[in-house]
Amino acid sequence: MKPKIGISMGDPAGIGPEIIVKTLALKPLYERCQPLVVGDAQTIKNMVASLGVSLKVHAVNKVSEALFTHGTIDVFDLKNVNHQELQPGVVSAMAGKAAFEAVIENIALAMRNEIDATVTAPINKESIHKAGHKYSGHTEIYADYTNTKKYAMLLADQHFRVIHVSTHVSLRQACDLCKQERVFEVITLLDDACKKFGIKQPRIAVAGLNPHAGENQLFGDEEVEEIIPAIEQANALGYTVEGPFPPDTMFVKAVQGKFDGCIAMYHDQGHIPFKLEGFKWDNDKGTMKSVKGVNITLGLPIIRTSVDHGTAFEIAGQGIASADAMLVAIDYAIVMAKHHKK
Repeated sequence: MKPKIGISMGDPAGIGPEIIVKTLALKPLYERCQPLVVGDAQTIKNMVASLGVSLKVHAVNKVSEALFTHGTIDVFDLKNVNHQELQPGVVSAMAGKAAFEAVIENIALAMRNEIDATVTAPINKESIHKAGHKYSGHTEIYADYTNTKKYAMLLADQHFRVIHVSTHVSLRQACDLCKQERVFEVITLLDDACKKFGIKQPRIAVAGLNPHAGENQLFGDEEVEEIIPAIEQANALGYTVEGPFPPDTMFVKAVQGKFDGCIAMYHDQGHIPFKLEGFKWDNDKGTMKSVKGVNITLGLPIIRTSVDHGTAFEIAGQGIASADAMLVAIDYAIVMAKHHKK
């Protein structure tokens, strides 16, 4: 059976509906999965009309009512967008509420095993905060609503994969969170994820926290006291782990395929090289001409993949958003669903 993939609509004022419609217009996708949008059906109808594509929108109240045929976009309809109030590219509590509700409904469907995996379109943190939901991002929402305590963010694009020891915290907190127990934990999460991608013996590289990976404690003690013990612990258990490496050279090698996965110590250490590789800026047009890369939350009881970009309010409603990352996110969800054990 082709896996059922739930796709939460994201912020209706952002590019989420646009990249979803563009992706679900692709016929080959339906040969590999059964996609179901979770969100507001009228928003998707309006986007279909705006883009001028020949697609129908089928609103459903149950997964069993979906048709899963190319040419028709099935939407688990939450009827939660006020279209008189909605403005493309504008932060609002209404849009934040709609986006948040789509995320938690998508989670609920997966937790009830009605769908096999979830994919998320981008949400706007300010909008969901205005709606009263004080989360820093999708990762924290998923962890909360699945009661998951140990989790991590993985960025993936082809053979380049980066997992993070810490994400949405201050740089000072990130340094404090660099502990042996956590580094070892993300090593095991990354190894497990790579095996679900079909890699039998993943080669994992670990970055240092400090410049030059500490250079024998000249620039800090975390490598010697926390990171190296975690690497030794993992290798003693049969994992294949190297490091800690200075990140400025580790990522250069990783992009070329030397490692199956990398461990970054904090948010920007991993995100910057990843986006330099996957995002392509068009200086003449003043917009991204290609946006690739997937955000995967590891450690959850359900599958969650996402585009690794934001709501792009500056181009919302213009019909020029790249759907590259959404297609890759769905591709990863399909692969993971086939290896996922309920």
